Amino acid sequence: MVRKIVALALILILAVAVSASAQPWRGWKGSGGWGNGGQYQKMYDTKTVDVVPGTVEAVETFSSSIRGMSIGVLLILKTEAGTIPVHLGPVWFIERQDVKFDKGDTVEVKGAKVTFDGNPAIIAAEVKKGGDTLRLRDESGHPHWAGSEIAGQSR
Repeated sequence: MVRKIVALALILILAVAVSASAQPWRGWKGSGGWGNGGQYQKMYDTKTVDVVPGTVEAVETFSSSIRGMSIGVLLILKTEAGTIPVHLGPVWFIERQDVKFDKGDTVEVKGAKVTFDGNPAIIAAEVKKGGDTLRLRDESGHPHWAGSEIAGQSR
């Protein structure tokens, strides 16, 4: 009786191990169009970087007409000059950050002024809120979510 139970347990363990290892690998997910060499990243121009203070009107997600680009997070920022969307980055990166934003927050955005899908926007490099700073890009505009390797070359 004990032998049967042990044999049955071993068969069950073996069956679970085989089925787990039989799952096909689905491949790398990639950056979802947010990578350093992508069309979106190429819009970031260090010559147009400015610092803009304002108040958060809303925190929203956005999609783009850029093929293959995944959903991003933006702030609707009310400034002295009007209201402008501030692109933070891909949802999968932003949702893992410690600095969070809510309607009514006073912030200071450092980023590149761009035209995105035909409308003015800012692609943020960093956003300061009180004593906290959400750093999204380095001084050259390289996004932190893209890692430190570009085409096999160390940055």
